[in-house]
Amino acid sequence: MTSISLTALPGIPRIKAGDDLATVVLDGVAAAGLTLANGDVLVLAQKIVSKAEGRLIALDTVTPSARAQELAPQIDKDPRLVQLILDESSEVLRIRTGVIVVAHRLGYVLANAGIDASNVESEDGRERVLLLPRDPDASCAALRTELKARSGKDVAVVINDSFGRAWRRGTAGIAIGAAGLPALVDLRGKPDLFGRVLEVSIIGFADEIAAAATSSATPISVTRKTRPLRSTWPR
Repeated sequence: MTSISLTALPGIPRIKAGDDLATVVLDGVAAAGLTLANGDVLVLAQKIVSKAEGRLIALDTVTPSARAQELAPQIDKDPRLVQLILDESSEVLRIRTGVIVVAHRLGYVLANAGIDASNVESEDGRERVLLLPRDPDASCAALRTELKARSGKDVAVVINDSFGRAWRRGTAGIAIGAAGLPALVDLRGKPDLFGRVLEVSIIGFADEIAAAATSSATPISVTRKTRPLRSTWPR
């Protein structure tokens, strides 16, 4: 029988710009009484990756454009925040009071370009917001390489974030970056239980891992298949 376990790593500190996430991960793994194994998946919340990469922006450093000033009263948002949303986006798709739906420069369609101020500290009283990582896939790949160098284990890394869904209430975790496992598993051309060839089935594999880890409500979690099957993740 194959089973999957999710372990929320304890003792994760507040992350700041320049922090070494590989050290944070390995310390958390040790605190959980675990050692990394081949095939494990480390899932990191977007916020800690963004903070480590210095994606925290003080609004008083932003000068809003004419476009941002035009949109701000329509959506009831600070024009400086609107400017950051525009800077992070390739296209504005829809606006209404409280929200602006955009096509993000990384290809996602989401509200407010994924920028928010929740769980963002402001020790000096300056209002700050947090942007998504510049290149989440590259962030995952770099962390995966560093973890392998330090632990000798071949693990996968996923960055998850909470996204809204069209025509459904509530957010769900999705993968905004991944390395070491397939983001998608393509089942097209394979038979179903009755031999019918599948024509459209593509599974969001990394998204499913991200969603499961999001439910643990922790900055970092480890997803693991029961031994000895942990090395059999699709690759």
